[in-house]
Amino acid sequence: MSSLANNLTLREIRSADLPVLFVHQQDAEANHMAGFTAEDPHDETAFMAKMERIMANGDIAKRVILVGDEVVGNVMGFEMFGESSICYWIGREHWGRGLATSGLKAFLAEHTIRPLFARVADDNAGSIRVLEKCGFVQSGEDKGFAHGRGREIRELIMRLDDGADQ
Repeated sequence: MSSLANNLTLREIRSADLPVLFVHQQDAEANHMAGFTAEDPHDETAFMAKMERIMANGDIAKRVILVGDEVVGNVMGFEMFGESSICYWIGREHWGRGLATSGLKAFLAEHTIRPLFARVADDNAGSIRVLEKCGFVQSGEDKGFAHGRGREIRELIMRLDDGADQ
């Protein structure tokens, strides 16, 4: 684990965090890797409206990932397709430092609903590895339209059960 990951904390997402999260969302390479992204990652009005709805929804666990005082990403827990699910995003300038794994592990320690699901583009090896390091295992697959790719792609359904993230 990097020294950066040792200095990682989570807190509720605040309105002041949104400009940084919006910049993260605009990264073309990150959008391609994630696949399942905003229809137009450069539409700031749509992004802000979506995030304000998320922030107002008490059923969504939403955390910003911080290293020191710097916002490096976010992680959220929510219901999708009738299942408790998570998603996360790390700014590309912070990739390869263990921050996604550390941020997700910190979130899983406080967000203890199990089973918990995540969906990931089947060729997003980095994100699959992060999920596996946190105890997720593949439980299925699906196809969906990925705005980040402009086409339908295959996605893996990953599942975390009680005790798997220990």
